[in-house]
Amino acid sequence: MTALPREILICTIAGLLHDVRHVAVGASSPMPAAGAMLRRALDEDRRKVRLSILGSVEHNFFTNGSTELFDSAGQGRLDAFFLGGGQIDGMANVNLVGVGTYPQMSVRWPGSFGSAYLYFTVPRVILFREEHSPRVLVEKVDFISAPGISAPDTYRPGGPVALLTSKALFSFDSQRPGFRLESVHPGHSLPEIIEATGFTFDHDDTPPLTPEPDAATLSMLRGRVLDELSETYPAFAAQWRRDLAETIPHGASA
Repeated sequence: MTALPREILICTIAGLLHDVRHVAVGASSPMPAAGAMLRRALDEDRRKVRLSILGSVEHNFFTNGSTELFDSAGQGRLDAFFLGGGQIDGMANVNLVGVGTYPQMSVRWPGSFGSAYLYFTVPRVILFREEHSPRVLVEKVDFISAPGISAPDTYRPGGPVALLTSKALFSFDSQRPGFRLESVHPGHSLPEIIEATGFTFDHDDTPPLTPEPDAATLSMLRGRVLDELSETYPAFAAQWRRDLAETIPHGASA
């Protein structure tokens, strides 16, 4: 079975969530949610992974929304969270405010909300942004909503560990600091990624290819995980099913 590009991303997310106890996902994050659901399914025989999707009825342990999310993070009871941004730079700074010089910005986004707080308190923050282009991955963000690194004397148990895009997976080293290219997704290349990235990063001369899921994992993803995802993200799940119907030959096993 051949995996769709989104399925490779979802399986990569599940790999980044190894050994988590509790992962939280925002209300507009279908692929991170699917990755967390896959992690939960893969680990159910040896441990129970707690998943909290804001806005979900079935997949949410919180009863008071973001208030409990922030409390859980501050108390050290949240292991992983996903954060995106209109801009992300080479120091893992995230911009959720807008483009241009603040406050007279040419483009405005929803705002920082609790991003800085979660960036400081959650030990495994995964930066996720599908678009991989110089306008998103910039040399320096126009506004820092959440800083990727802090001064040595700053108490900070949380921070970024990885950046995942539609083209590649990067790890982040807060001590160096900076990103390192860990793998290139199928269909992409190192020269393409260098051209599409506005900041410099470490890399091997021949970086490895991001692995595709095996048949058993792919079947779990297209069965149980896709069914679970439909409750919170029905439009995304429906599009995924349509793409599968167009890709998989009639009569073949999914």
